[in-house]
Amino acid sequence: MKNTYVKDWRKIYDRFEQWWNREEVDRPLMRIIARGKKGNPVPLEEPGDPSVLYLDPRYITTNCRNFCETHYFLADAFPYADLNLGPGSMALYLGGEPGFARDTLWYKEFLDSPGEFEKFRFDPNNKWWVKHQEIIREAAELAQDDFYITIPDIVENMDILSATRGPQNFCFDVIDEGEAVHRGVEIIDGLYFTYYDALYDLVKSSDGMVSYTAFAILGTGKIAKVQCDFCAMISPEMFREFVQPSLRKQCQRLNHSLYHLDGPDAIKHVPALMEIEELDALQWTCGAGKPDGGFEKWYPIYDQVRAAGKALWIHLYDGGPADWAESAKRLVKRYGKTGLYFLFPDFSSLGEAQKMVNLFE
Repeated sequence: MKNTYVKDWRKIYDRFEQWWNREEVDRPLMRIIARGKKGNPVPLEEPGDPSVLYLDPRYITTNCRNFCETHYFLADAFPYADLNLGPGSMALYLGGEPGFARDTLWYKEFLDSPGEFEKFRFDPNNKWWVKHQEIIREAAELAQDDFYITIPDIVENMDILSATRGPQNFCFDVIDEGEAVHRGVEIIDGLYFTYYDALYDLVKSSDGMVSYTAFAILGTGKIAKVQCDFCAMISPEMFREFVQPSLRKQCQRLNHSLYHLDGPDAIKHVPALMEIEELDALQWTCGAGKPDGGFEKWYPIYDQVRAAGKALWIHLYDGGPADWAESAKRLVKRYGKTGLYFLFPDFSSLGEAQKMVNLFE
């Protein structure tokens, strides 16, 4: 990668590898970005058709470059552009259709019964699979190694099945058609790396690094955020039956993996997640209206993660920079610097952001 917007890629690469591997470090990994850079952004009008926000690589990369031109990247922050077709694009590759809006993209359910999971096959000519590769390929050319084009949010296991059937229907499937659900998860497991590997080859840099779309992660080799948001609807016993084996197989084939734990209803599954030896790290999304990642009520989650020897991704955003700093200091005091990744909102000035860097360096 070129040093157009980042001073020292090598140092960022090294720090991410130290975080993934839980190696001793002099400070936590930190994503710190400041507004106010005097760059040269390109005038860009918001399109009338919301699909442009997802399907036009020139618009997406120009928007990313404008952000880079007007922001400073400090500590371990790095620039990247997302070319997502929503969270769970495998559902489109398997026959689904998207609904485009300015702030989200959703999938329309298209299967009438769980028995239809059996018909899932890799189709190299699926229109959304072909289109997604085309826009990623073009975006990578437009980025010119100034910033990363991320691996999109393919998603896995029960979340894809839920998208194809609709969440309400799928709840009944899990209860009434367990064998079909097991078979569906098995098929999705088999397809995941067919898509992942092709996308990985499109975006990997010449130095072997890739970035995954979710949660600003970077690493050597094959990395991914893994998840099962549907787990909020099932018991720990069902999670161990339907989800844990799938995640374990997936993590075994990845060089680095980060689990996305989404909301209070998912906390009950942390013990099962910590049993997956190959999982490297956990990211905690606190839920709408809940306190941020520095809230002490969340410490029992972090305690389990640390006891299992895994890394933590923690978002600090309540209050202002002084509050973020105090939360981060408390977390470092409790858990040490090793295996901690802090993400902060954008700082209003370079000086304000530099204070946060100086605090930990």
